[in-house]
Amino acid sequence: MKKKAIRIDSWHGIRFSSIVFLTITFLLSHVSIAQVQTNWPQTTTSADGTTISYEVYGEGDLSLVFVHGWSCDSRYWQKQVPTFSKKYKVVLVDLAGHGHSGTSRETYSMEAFGEDVRAVVEKTGSNNVILIGHSMGGTVIAQAALLLPQKVKGLIAVDDYHNIEYPLSQEEFDAMVTPLRNDFQSGARQFVQQMFHPNADTISREWILADMSAAPPHVALSAMEELMSHSIDGSAAELFEEIPIPIMAVNGDLWPIDAEANRRHMESFEAIVVEGGDHFLMVNRSAPFNAALTKAINAIKKKSAEN
Repeated sequence: MKKKAIRIDSWHGIRFSSIVFLTITFLLSHVSIAQVQTNWPQTTTSADGTTISYEVYGEGDLSLVFVHGWSCDSRYWQKQVPTFSKKYKVVLVDLAGHGHSGTSRETYSMEAFGEDVRAVVEKTGSNNVILIGHSMGGTVIAQAALLLPQKVKGLIAVDDYHNIEYPLSQEEFDAMVTPLRNDFQSGARQFVQQMFHPNADTISREWILADMSAAPPHVALSAMEELMSHSIDGSAAELFEEIPIPIMAVNGDLWPIDAEANRRHMESFEAIVVEGGDHFLMVNRSAPFNAALTKAINAIKKKSAEN
Protein backbone atom coordinates (compact mmCIF):
# COMPACT_ATOMS: atom_id res chain seq x y z
CA MET A 1 0.00 0.00 0.00
CA LYS A 2 1.32 3.46 -0.90
CA LYS A 3 1.67 5.94 1.89
CA LYS A 4 -0.31 9.09 1.43
CA ALA A 5 2.01 11.99 0.64
CA ILE A 6 1.83 15.17 2.66
CA ARG A 7 1.20 18.13 0.39
CA ILE A 8 3.95 20.75 0.40
CA ASP A 9 1.56 23.60 1.19
CA SER A 10 0.15 21.61 4.14
CA TRP A 11 3.65 21.00 5.45
CA HIS A 12 4.47 24.70 5.22
CA GLY A 13 1.28 25.46 7.14
CA ILE A 14 2.19 23.02 9.87
CA ARG A 15 5.75 24.39 10.07
CA PHE A 16 4.53 28.00 10.16
CA SER A 17 2.00 27.23 12.91
CA SER A 18 4.73 25.54 14.96
CA ILE A 19 7.02 28.55 14.60
CA VAL A 20 4.23 30.94 15.65
CA PHE A 21 3.40 28.76 18.66
CA LEU A 22 7.02 28.59 19.78
CA THR A 23 7.49 32.32 19.28
CA ILE A 24 4.40 33.20 21.33
CA THR A 25 5.46 30.77 24.06
CA PHE A 26 8.94 32.33 24.14
CA LEU A 27 7.57 35.87 24.37
CA LEU A 28 5.06 35.02 27.08
CA SER A 29 7.68 33.27 29.16
CA HIS A 30 9.98 36.27 28.92
CA VAL A 31 7.17 38.71 29.72
CA SER A 32 6.42 36.65 32.80
CA ILE A 33 10.08 36.66 33.82
CA ALA A 34 10.29 40.42 33.27
CA GLN A 35 7.26 41.00 35.46
CA VAL A 36 8.73 38.89 38.24
CA GLN A 37 12.04 40.74 38.00
CA THR A 38 10.31 44.13 38.03
CA ASN A 39 8.54 43.41 41.34
CA TRP A 40 11.35 41.39 42.91
CA PRO A 41 12.65 42.98 46.14
CA GLN A 42 15.64 45.25 45.63
CA THR A 43 18.19 46.30 48.23
CA THR A 44 20.12 49.31 49.38
CA THR A 45 22.36 50.05 52.35
CA SER A 46 21.35 52.06 55.40
CA ALA A 47 23.66 54.52 57.17
CA ASP A 48 25.14 51.81 59.44
CA GLY A 49 25.74 49.34 56.61
CA THR A 50 22.61 47.23 57.15
CA THR A 51 21.03 45.84 54.00
CA ILE A 52 17.51 47.19 53.49
CA SER A 53 15.01 45.47 51.19
CA TYR A 54 12.34 47.36 49.28
CA GLU A 55 9.89 46.96 46.40
CA VAL A 56 8.72 49.45 43.77
CA TYR A 57 5.43 49.39 41.87
CA GLY A 58 4.03 51.84 39.34
CA GLU A 59 5.27 55.24 38.25
CA GLY A 60 4.42 58.85 38.98
CA ASP A 61 5.80 62.23 40.00
CA LEU A 62 4.60 61.57 43.54
CA SER A 63 6.06 58.65 45.49
CA LEU A 64 4.09 56.97 48.27
CA VAL A 65 6.55 55.29 50.63
CA PHE A 66 4.84 52.73 52.88
CA VAL A 67 6.49 51.82 56.20
CA HIS A 68 5.19 48.89 58.25
CA GLY A 69 4.72 48.67 62.00
CA TRP A 70 6.27 46.74 64.88
CA SER A 71 7.05 43.10 64.00
CA CYS A 72 5.37 43.44 60.58
CA ASP A 73 6.84 43.92 57.09
CA SER A 74 6.01 45.13 53.60
CA ARG A 75 3.47 42.32 53.00
CA TYR A 76 0.97 44.18 55.16
CA TRP A 77 0.57 46.74 52.35
CA GLN A 78 -0.23 44.29 49.55
CA LYS A 79 -3.89 45.35 49.37
CA GLN A 80 -2.80 48.93 48.70
CA VAL A 81 -0.42 48.23 45.80
CA PRO A 82 -3.02 47.60 43.03
CA THR A 83 -4.98 50.75 43.88
CA PHE A 84 -2.20 53.28 44.34
CA SER A 85 0.37 52.03 41.82
CA LYS A 86 -2.02 53.03 39.01
CA LYS A 87 -1.29 56.69 39.67
CA TYR A 88 1.77 56.90 41.90
CA LYS A 89 5.14 55.30 42.41
CA VAL A 90 4.56 52.96 45.35
CA VAL A 91 7.56 52.00 47.46
CA LEU A 92 7.31 49.32 50.16
CA VAL A 93 10.08 49.21 52.77
CA ASP A 94 11.26 46.40 55.03
CA LEU A 95 12.90 48.07 58.03
CA ALA A 96 16.06 46.50 59.42
CA GLY A 97 15.31 43.28 61.31
CA HIS A 98 12.04 42.82 59.41
CA GLY A 99 11.05 41.04 56.22
CA HIS A 100 14.02 40.57 53.88
CA SER A 101 16.24 43.22 55.49
CA GLY A 102 19.38 42.64 57.54
CA THR A 103 19.34 41.71 61.23
CA SER A 104 22.85 42.67 62.34
CA ARG A 105 22.00 45.64 64.58
CA GLU A 106 22.32 45.49 68.32
CA THR A 107 19.81 48.31 68.86
CA TYR A 108 16.74 48.86 66.67
CA SER A 109 16.07 52.53 67.31
CA MET A 110 13.54 54.79 65.64
CA GLU A 111 16.36 57.03 64.46
CA ALA A 112 18.10 54.10 62.74
CA PHE A 113 14.80 53.03 61.15
CA GLY A 114 14.48 56.59 59.85
CA GLU A 115 17.86 56.14 58.16
CA ASP A 116 16.51 52.95 56.53
CA VAL A 117 13.68 54.94 54.97
CA ARG A 118 16.03 57.70 53.85
CA ALA A 119 18.29 55.15 52.13
CA VAL A 120 15.34 53.74 50.17
CA VAL A 121 13.96 57.15 49.21
CA GLU A 122 17.34 58.22 47.90
CA LYS A 123 18.02 54.91 46.12
CA THR A 124 14.68 55.08 44.29
CA GLY A 125 15.27 58.67 43.19
CA SER A 126 12.09 59.84 44.91
CA ASN A 127 12.05 63.64 45.26
CA ASN A 128 8.35 64.30 45.85
CA VAL A 129 7.31 62.01 48.68
CA ILE A 130 4.47 61.28 51.08
CA LEU A 131 5.53 58.93 53.86
CA ILE A 132 2.87 56.52 55.15
CA GLY A 133 3.58 54.64 58.37
CA HIS A 134 1.57 52.06 60.26
CA SER A 135 1.72 51.99 64.08
CA MET A 136 5.44 52.18 65.02
CA GLY A 137 5.93 53.26 61.41
CA GLY A 138 4.30 56.56 62.37
CA THR A 139 7.31 57.44 64.52
CA VAL A 140 9.71 56.06 61.92
CA ILE A 141 8.35 58.29 59.14
CA ALA A 142 8.63 61.32 61.43
CA GLN A 143 12.31 60.49 61.96
CA ALA A 144 12.75 60.03 58.21
CA ALA A 145 11.08 63.39 57.51
CA LEU A 146 13.77 65.12 59.58
CA LEU A 147 16.40 63.53 57.35
CA LEU A 148 14.61 64.39 54.08
CA PRO A 149 13.30 67.95 54.55
CA GLN A 150 13.34 68.85 50.85
CA LYS A 151 11.74 65.63 49.62
CA VAL A 152 8.92 64.81 52.05
CA LYS A 153 5.71 66.78 51.49
CA GLY A 154 3.56 65.17 54.17
CA LEU A 155 3.11 62.35 56.66
CA ILE A 156 0.18 59.95 56.98
CA ALA A 157 -0.03 57.69 60.02
CA VAL A 158 -2.10 54.53 59.90
CA ASP A 159 -3.73 53.83 63.26
CA ASP A 160 -1.23 56.00 65.10
CA TYR A 161 -0.93 59.58 66.38
CA HIS A 162 -3.90 59.05 68.69
CA ASN A 163 -2.26 61.32 71.25
CA ILE A 164 1.44 62.05 70.90
CA GLU A 165 1.41 63.65 74.36
CA TYR A 166 0.34 60.43 76.10
CA PRO A 167 2.43 60.22 79.29
CA LEU A 168 3.42 56.54 79.37
CA SER A 169 4.80 55.61 82.78
CA GLN A 170 7.66 53.22 83.42
CA GLU A 171 5.25 50.98 85.33
CA GLU A 172 2.87 50.80 82.36
CA PHE A 173 5.74 49.98 80.05
CA ASP A 174 7.08 47.25 82.32
CA ALA A 175 3.64 45.64 82.51
CA MET A 176 3.44 45.75 78.73
CA VAL A 177 6.86 44.32 77.95
CA THR A 178 7.35 41.74 80.74
CA PRO A 179 5.18 39.05 79.07
CA LEU A 180 7.19 39.55 75.87
CA ARG A 181 10.46 39.07 77.73
CA ASN A 182 9.24 35.97 79.56
CA ASP A 183 7.80 34.13 76.54
CA PHE A 184 7.88 36.18 73.38
CA GLN A 185 5.60 34.06 71.21
CA SER A 186 2.86 33.77 73.80
CA GLY A 187 3.29 37.34 75.01
CA ALA A 188 3.18 38.74 71.48
CA ARG A 189 -0.05 36.92 70.68
CA GLN A 190 -1.60 38.28 73.87
CA PHE A 191 -0.33 41.80 73.12
CA VAL A 192 -1.54 41.86 69.51
CA GLN A 193 -4.89 40.15 70.19
CA GLN A 194 -6.29 43.32 71.78
CA MET A 195 -5.67 45.29 68.58
CA PHE A 196 -8.44 43.61 66.56
CA HIS A 197 -12.03 44.68 66.10
CA PRO A 198 -14.49 42.06 67.44
CA ASN A 199 -15.78 41.37 63.92
CA ALA A 200 -12.35 41.20 62.25
CA ASP A 201 -11.89 38.51 59.63
CA THR A 202 -10.80 35.31 61.37
CA ILE A 203 -8.36 34.20 58.68
CA SER A 204 -6.44 37.48 58.51
CA ARG A 205 -6.47 37.79 62.30
CA GLU A 206 -4.90 34.35 62.75
CA TRP A 207 -2.34 35.08 60.06
CA ILE A 208 -1.33 38.35 61.73
CA LEU A 209 -1.12 36.76 65.18
CA ALA A 210 1.03 33.92 63.92
CA ASP A 211 3.21 36.19 61.81
CA MET A 212 3.93 38.84 64.44
CA SER A 213 4.55 36.32 67.22
CA ALA A 214 7.17 34.68 64.98
CA ALA A 215 9.26 37.86 64.79
CA PRO A 216 12.88 37.69 66.03
CA PRO A 217 12.52 38.42 69.77
CA HIS A 218 15.75 40.45 70.04
CA VAL A 219 14.59 42.74 67.23
CA ALA A 220 11.05 43.10 68.54
CA LEU A 221 12.08 43.77 72.14
CA SER A 222 14.71 46.32 71.16
CA ALA A 223 12.29 48.15 68.85
CA MET A 224 9.57 48.15 71.53
CA GLU A 225 11.90 49.52 74.18
CA GLU A 226 13.26 52.21 71.85
CA LEU A 227 9.78 53.25 70.68
CA MET A 228 8.22 53.46 74.13
CA SER A 229 11.18 55.29 75.64
CA HIS A 230 10.14 58.36 73.63
CA SER A 231 6.69 58.34 75.23
CA ILE A 232 8.18 57.92 78.71
CA ASP A 233 10.59 60.87 78.42
CA GLY A 234 8.21 63.10 76.43
CA SER A 235 10.33 63.32 73.29
CA ALA A 236 7.59 61.64 71.21
CA ALA A 237 5.70 64.92 71.02
CA GLU A 238 8.79 67.13 70.71
CA LEU A 239 9.83 65.25 67.57
CA PHE A 240 6.95 66.73 65.57
CA GLU A 241 7.81 70.32 66.47
CA GLU A 242 10.71 70.06 64.01
CA ILE A 243 8.55 68.87 61.08
CA PRO A 244 6.85 71.80 59.26
CA ILE A 245 4.70 69.78 56.86
CA PRO A 246 1.04 68.59 56.83
CA ILE A 247 0.37 65.55 58.97
CA MET A 248 -2.67 63.28 58.86
CA ALA A 249 -3.88 60.00 60.30
CA VAL A 250 -6.14 57.31 58.90
CA ASN A 251 -7.27 55.32 61.91
CA GLY A 252 -9.69 52.65 62.98
CA ASP A 253 -12.32 53.39 65.59
CA LEU A 254 -10.97 51.25 68.44
CA TRP A 255 -9.27 54.12 70.25
CA PRO A 256 -10.06 57.86 70.53
CA ILE A 257 -7.94 60.58 68.93
CA ASP A 258 -6.89 63.72 70.81
CA ALA A 259 -6.44 66.01 67.81
CA GLU A 260 -5.89 69.11 69.93
CA ALA A 261 -2.99 67.48 71.80
CA ASN A 262 -1.39 66.64 68.48
CA ARG A 263 -1.92 70.13 67.04
CA ARG A 264 0.02 71.64 69.94
CA HIS A 265 3.12 70.10 68.37
CA MET A 266 2.32 69.67 64.68
CA GLU A 267 2.21 72.19 61.82
CA SER A 268 -1.25 70.83 61.06
CA PHE A 269 -3.13 67.65 61.89
CA GLU A 270 -6.30 66.04 60.60
CA ALA A 271 -7.64 62.53 61.10
CA ILE A 272 -9.95 60.30 59.10
CA VAL A 273 -11.63 57.48 61.01
CA VAL A 274 -12.67 54.27 59.26
CA GLU A 275 -15.70 52.78 60.99
CA GLY A 276 -15.25 49.15 61.95
CA GLY A 277 -11.53 49.44 61.38
CA ASP A 278 -9.03 48.11 63.88
CA HIS A 279 -5.26 48.43 64.21
CA PHE A 280 -4.78 46.46 60.98
CA LEU A 281 -7.44 48.25 58.94
CA MET A 282 -5.28 48.26 55.80
CA VAL A 283 -5.63 44.46 55.86
CA ASN A 284 -9.03 43.90 57.45
CA ARG A 285 -10.88 46.89 55.95
CA SER A 286 -8.84 47.48 52.83
CA ALA A 287 -11.57 48.97 50.60
CA PRO A 288 -12.72 51.75 52.99
CA PHE A 289 -9.13 52.21 54.12
CA ASN A 290 -7.94 52.78 50.55
CA ALA A 291 -10.73 55.31 50.04
CA ALA A 292 -9.76 57.15 53.24
CA LEU A 293 -6.07 57.05 52.35
CA THR A 294 -6.89 58.55 48.95
CA LYS A 295 -8.61 61.46 50.71
CA ALA A 296 -5.62 61.94 52.99
CA ILE A 297 -3.19 61.93 50.06
CA ASN A 298 -5.30 64.47 48.17
CA ALA A 299 -5.50 66.70 51.24
CA ILE A 300 -1.73 66.72 51.62
CA LYS A 301 -1.24 67.38 47.91
CA LYS A 302 -3.58 70.35 48.17
CA LYS A 303 -1.83 71.81 51.23
CA SER A 304 1.57 71.25 49.67
CA ALA A 305 0.50 73.09 46.52
CA GLU A 306 -0.73 76.03 48.59
CA ASN A 307 2.62 76.44 50.39
